[in-house]
Amino acid sequence: MGSFVWAASVLLLPLLWGPLSEAAVPPDWLPGNYAADEADAARFTEDYSDMAEKALYHSVTASWNYNTNLTAHNSQLQVQASLDEQEFTEAWGKKAKAVFSKVFLATLPNKSVKKLIEKISELGPANLPTKEREEYNKILSTMDEIYSTAKVCPDKQKPDKCWSLEPGFADTGAYWRSWYETPTFEQDLEQLYKTVEPLYKQLHAFVRRQLFNQYGSKYINLKGPIPAHLLGNMWSQTWNNIYGLMIPFPEKPNLDVTDKMVEKGYDAVKMFQVAEEFFTSLDLIPMPEAFWNESMLVKPEGREVVCHASAWDFYNQKDFRIKQCTTVTMEQLFTVHHEMGHVEYYLQYKDQPVGYRRGANPGFHEAIGDVLSLSVSTPKHLKTIGLLDTLTNDEETDINYLLKMALEKMAFLPFGYLIDQWRWNVFSGQTTPDRYNADWWHLRTKYQGICPPTPRTEDHFDAGAKYHIPGNTPYIRYFVSFILQFQFHEKLCKAANQTGPLHTCDIYQSKEAGNILRTVLKAGSSKPWPEVLQEALGTNKMDAGALMRYFDPIIKWLDKQNKNETIGWPDFDWVPPVPEGYPADIDKNTDELQAKQLLQEYNETAEVVMNTYTEASWAYNTDITEENNNAMLQANLDMSNHTLNYGLKARQYDAADFQDTGVKRIMEKLSDIGRAGLPDAELKEYTTLLSTMETMYSVAEVCKKDGTCLPLDPDLQKILAESRDYDELLFAWKGWRDSAGKELRPYYHRYVELANKAAELNGYTDNGASWRALYETPTFEEDLEALWKQLEPLYQHIHAYVRRSLHKKYGDKRVNLKGPIPAHLLGNMWAQTWSGIMDLVIPYPDATQVDATPAMVAKKWNATMMFQESDRFFTSLGLLPMPQEFWDKSMLLKPTDGKKKRLQCTVVTMDDLITVHHEMGHVQYFLQYKDQPVSFRDGANPGFHEAIGDVLALSVATPKHLKTIGLLDKVENNPESDINFLMSIALDKIAFLPFGYLMDQWRWKVFDGRIPASEYNKEWWNLRMKYQGLCPPVARSEEDFDPGAKFHIPANVPYVRYFVSFIIQFQFHKALCQAANHKGPLHTCDIYKSKEAGNDVMKLGSSKPWPEAMALITGQSKMSAEPLVEYFQPLIQWLKKENSKNNEVKPSSPRTTK
Repeated sequence: MGSFVWAASVLLLPLLWGPLSEAAVPPDWLPGNYAADEADAARFTEDYSDMAEKALYHSVTASWNYNTNLTAHNSQLQVQASLDEQEFTEAWGKKAKAVFSKVFLATLPNKSVKKLIEKISELGPANLPTKEREEYNKILSTMDEIYSTAKVCPDKQKPDKCWSLEPGFADTGAYWRSWYETPTFEQDLEQLYKTVEPLYKQLHAFVRRQLFNQYGSKYINLKGPIPAHLLGNMWSQTWNNIYGLMIPFPEKPNLDVTDKMVEKGYDAVKMFQVAEEFFTSLDLIPMPEAFWNESMLVKPEGREVVCHASAWDFYNQKDFRIKQCTTVTMEQLFTVHHEMGHVEYYLQYKDQPVGYRRGANPGFHEAIGDVLSLSVSTPKHLKTIGLLDTLTNDEETDINYLLKMALEKMAFLPFGYLIDQWRWNVFSGQTTPDRYNADWWHLRTKYQGICPPTPRTEDHFDAGAKYHIPGNTPYIRYFVSFILQFQFHEKLCKAANQTGPLHTCDIYQSKEAGNILRTVLKAGSSKPWPEVLQEALGTNKMDAGALMRYFDPIIKWLDKQNKNETIGWPDFDWVPPVPEGYPADIDKNTDELQAKQLLQEYNETAEVVMNTYTEASWAYNTDITEENNNAMLQANLDMSNHTLNYGLKARQYDAADFQDTGVKRIMEKLSDIGRAGLPDAELKEYTTLLSTMETMYSVAEVCKKDGTCLPLDPDLQKILAESRDYDELLFAWKGWRDSAGKELRPYYHRYVELANKAAELNGYTDNGASWRALYETPTFEEDLEALWKQLEPLYQHIHAYVRRSLHKKYGDKRVNLKGPIPAHLLGNMWAQTWSGIMDLVIPYPDATQVDATPAMVAKKWNATMMFQESDRFFTSLGLLPMPQEFWDKSMLLKPTDGKKKRLQCTVVTMDDLITVHHEMGHVQYFLQYKDQPVSFRDGANPGFHEAIGDVLALSVATPKHLKTIGLLDKVENNPESDINFLMSIALDKIAFLPFGYLMDQWRWKVFDGRIPASEYNKEWWNLRMKYQGLCPPVARSEEDFDPGAKFHIPANVPYVRYFVSFIIQFQFHKALCQAANHKGPLHTCDIYKSKEAGNDVMKLGSSKPWPEAMALITGQSKMSAEPLVEYFQPLIQWLKKENSKNNEVKPSSPRTTK
C-alpha cells in the first residue's frame, strides 16, 4: 500500500522522540489572547491556520530531509522539529480548551469554526504533563504493554494516579472511531463485512484447493483454515504473490507491460508525466513546478534514503512532493498514479484551513489513490496510452485479471477489518493481557480462515509482528478505503458513460468523472464524510454493492469451481502438523558467500581425511590384521569427527534462498552428519560394533569333521555353485549360517538402537527413513512396489520353470512342484542369483552355450589381461583410461603370503571377466566425477553406481562382443541359442530381483519396529517365502540369525540400491543402444566402440537430483521396468509356452504400461 504524509495538530504523529524539554517553538507561533465570543472564535481559527502552516512546514521539511538523506545530523533535526510541533499543538489545544468551553461552542452559529476548534482541542497524549508524556512516549516505543483503556497507570498499585489521554472518550478505540463521526460505525462495518464475506469464502475455498494440490493433505485440510505462512505475504493480508499457483487459464497472456515500457524509453520522470496527464485529462490540477523541482523520484546515488513510496504536503499551499525509488515496471506505474492521487487531494484542499487539510475520513485518502489504479490497470487504459498492442477480450482473460485483483483486494478485507477489532477489544479491556495471542488468532481464524503453522502461546505476541500495532497506527482506514474505492469507481464510470462490465472501466479523459472527484477532494475534512459522499455519489453510506458488482464475473466463476468444495472452515480448530525437524532454519546464516567459503574449506580438508580413511580401509581389506583394524577404526573416527564438525557448521545456514543450486544441494548433504551426530562414547561403540560384525563375518569358516575349514570365498561358494549332492549343499549352507549368521545376533540389536539414534539426530524417524532419503523421492517405497508388481509374473515364470528342473534332479521328496524351493539348491549361498545351476535348467543342452572361459585359458589370459581388455572397452566409448596409479596399487590377484582379505581375487573365467568390467565401471564413475566437490563424488542415487557397472556387462556378455574381442569363434543366430543366452542372463538378473527388494524390506521393518528383535529370523523367512518362493532346507529358530549370513547386513550396507540398479541398467542399456544405432533385439546389443554411447552423465556425480541424470541418459526421469521386459521378451514367450505345456502354475504375464 502506498502512503501519504500529513503532519496534523490532532494526531501528533511523532510521539517517539524523547524529552520535550529541548523544544523551542518561536514565540510568534504561539497563540495570543482571545475572548469567548463569535468574532474571536473566528479569529482564533484563522490565526491557528496561519501559524500551523509554519509549524507543520518546519516539521514536514525536517522529516523529508531525513527520509531522503539518512544521516545522524538530519535525524537530530527531525527529532527537534517533531518536538517543536508537539509543543505547538499543545499550546494551541490548551488555549482552545481554556477559552472556548463546550457550552460556548454549542451556541456558536458558525458550524465550520466550531468543528475546527473542537479538532484543535483534541490533544490526545498532549493532555499529559511533560514528564508523564515522556514516559508515555517511552512505553509506546518499547511496546512493553498495550493499555486496555484510555488511562495509563504507571503504578498499578495507585489507580488514582492514572493519566487521562483524551477526556470524553471511553477508551482509545472509541477515540479512534470518533474520527469517522458516525454513531453506528461499528455496526456499519460489520454489515459491510457480511456483504463481502460470501465472496471471500468462495475465494478462500478456491485458494485452499490449489494449495492442497501444491502441499497435499498433510498440510492442507479442505475443511479447515489455511496455514498462514502459505499465502505469499508475511501477514496473509494480500495473496497476489501466489497468483502463479492460482492462475485459472495459464495459457492466456499475462498482463504485464513492463517490457513495453522499457522499449518505449520510459524512465521515472516519464512515468510521472503519464500519471499527471491522467489527472489533467479529468480536468484536475496539474502538478505544480515545486513538485517537479523538489520531489525525489529515483533513488539518489551516494546517500541512504527511505525508499517506501509516499506523498508529502508541506502545508504552505505550494510545496507538494512524492518520495519514491521508482523503477520502470508496470506495478510501479500503478504506484505512481496512486501516490499522485494523494498529491491531487492536497492540491484540491490546500485552500481549506489547516485543520481541514485531510481526507473526509481516514479511509478517503487511500481510496482516492486506489480508485485511479482501478482505471489505470485495465487493459483498455494500457492500450490507450500505447503500452499494449492488442486488447484481448474474452472470458478467460477476464477471469485471470479478476482473480489477480481479488487476491489483492478481496483477500485483504477480513485482515483490514480484524486488526482494529482486536485493538478495540484490547483498549476496552474485553481482551485481557493473558489472552492477547489467543484472541488474535481467534479473530484471524474467524474472519480470514487461517491458522498458525506452528503452536502459539501467550509467550508470543503475533499481533506485534505487524508494523501498525507497535507503530500505534489505526488500520480500519484501509478496510474503509477498499469499500469506498469501488463506490467511487462505479459512480465515476457512470459519469464517464462507461458501458460494459465495471472491471473494464477506464475514466481517462472524462471531465464529468473529474467533476465528481473534485467535489470530494476540495472538501477535505471540512464536512462530515457522509455529507461529502452524499454530494458526490448521491448516498451518505458506505456500500459494498459496487465491489460485488465489480467482481461479479469471478463470483460466478468461483461458484462453479467450488461446486464440491466446503465453503468456510468448519474444522475451525484444525492446525497443520509441525514439519519434521522444525525449527531447522530459525536464526540461521543466509550469507551465500560465507557458505561458499565454508564449502571450499570443507572440500580441501575432506579430501585429506577421506583419503586417509580409504587408505586405512584398503590396508585392512587386503590384510586383515588387528593392527590394520585399529588403524581403520581410528581413521573412521577421525572422518566422523570431520563430518560432525562441518555438518554442524552447515546446519547454521539457511540455504533456502541461495541462488547457486549446487551450493544449496551440498549444504543439504553436508547437514546430514550421519553417525557422526552420536555422542563420542556411542559413536565409538557404534564404529566398534560394525567393525566387530564385519570381522566376524569375514573370518568365519565352516569346518569338516576331518578338521579342514572352508572359508566362504572361494570354497563354500564353489560347493554351492558346483555340487549337485543335496547333503553336501546342506552342509555348506547350514554351516555358513551357524558360523557367520548365528554368531552375529547378540550384536545386531544394539547396532539397530545406535543406527536409529544417529538417524533421529539427523531429523529422520529411523535409520530406514534416512536410507530412503538418499533417493530424494517421496513415493520411493510405492514406486518400488509398483516396479516389483510389474516384474513379479516374469519371476514366477522363471521360478516355476527352475522348480520343475530341480524336481527332475532331486525328486518329489525334496522339491514340491506347488511349493517353495529349498534355498540351498539354487547355486548360490543366498539364492540371490541362480546362474550356478545353468547346467540343470538349460533349455537346449545341444545348442551353443556362451562360455568364453575355455578360450581365455587357451589364449593364456591372466588377471592383468582381463583388466586391460576392460580398459579398452571404456576407451572405445571415448571414456577415460585407468590412471597409472590404478595399475600400480590395485590388488587383482589373491596374495600368496597367507594374508586374509576380502577384495576381488580374480580367476580366469568368463564370469570374472564380466565382474572385472563391472568393477572397472565403478572406477570409471570415480574418474568422471573426481573434479566435483567431495559431497557430489557419488552416484546420482545409490543405484546408479551399480547400474553403470552392470550396463557394460550387458554388452560384454553378448556373443557379438565376445567374438569381437576374439573369445568366440562365431555367433550362433538361432532361437535355441538365444533362449539359452537369455536364460543364463535371467538366472542372474531376474532371479535376483525379489532378493534385492526384500533385504531392505526386512531392515526397514527392523528399524521402524515392525519387526521386533524376538522375531528377526521368523520375519526374514516370511519375506523370503513371500517374494522369492524359497524355504529353509532345515528348521530355523530365533537362535539363528540368517540375515547376518549376508555380508551387507553386518556391514551396514543398504541393499535396495541393487534392486534399483537392476531396473535402471536396462533403461540405460536401451538408451545407449539407441545412441549406438543398434538394430535388432535389445539382448543382442553391444555398445563397444560407440563414442555416441559414451555419455558423460557420470561427470555429474550426485550434483543433480537423479531424475535429471536419468533424463539426460534415457530421456525420461522415472524408473521403468519396460526396457527390462523388452530385453527378456523372447524368453518370456518361451517360458509361458513351456510352463503351460507342463501345467505349471500360470501367473499373469509381465505387465507393461500403456
